[in-house]
Amino acid sequence: LKLFLINDTMLALVKGTILTMNDKEYDEGTILIQNGKIKKVGEYEDIEIPEEAEVKEIEGRTVIPGMIDIHTHVGIDEEGIGWEGQDYNEMIDPVTHHLRALDGINPRDKGLKDALNNGITTIMTGPGSANVLGGQSVAIKTKGQNIDDMVIKEPVGIKGAFGENPKRVYSEKDQSPSTRMA
Repeated sequence: LKLFLINDTMLALVKGTILTMNDKEYDEGTILIQNGKIKKVGEYEDIEIPEEAEVKEIEGRTVIPGMIDIHTHVGIDEEGIGWEGQDYNEMIDPVTHHLRALDGINPRDKGLKDALNNGITTIMTGPGSANVLGGQSVAIKTKGQNIDDMVIKEPVGIKGAFGENPKRVYSEKDQSPSTRMA
């Protein structure tokens, strides 16, 4: 169920199965949403629904919290456009800790839309594993038109990779690190 709420809108999703983050399950639950924010969750009979609320019956459906993908390249490895969208590995130096995933994200990447449509509301996207230190990751929402509005926190980490990927990439370039020791 996709929801696009505008200010001053109140919505009540009623009589569906609701699974929460704190291990509570409501078999015939209600979610009360105001201005795009969840205000109340509980059993149908326990929540008073304001008269101005738009009521949507969700009987037979299950509502779960948005999922979080904590390791992805979505937004910087753009889906379906080929090499033009492959901005997740800058393979010029094995140490590129100064690079920011934020600077390579396309908020219109099809992968972000696919993630959102499949229940992934938040991601931590970052560089690939070609470099020993690949750059800084960012936490973003998967919905938005402008990357500045999507950012939750930046930076949230730095990508480090040891082993096969940097070894393969740089041995093909005839430079270090071409071994695990390097």
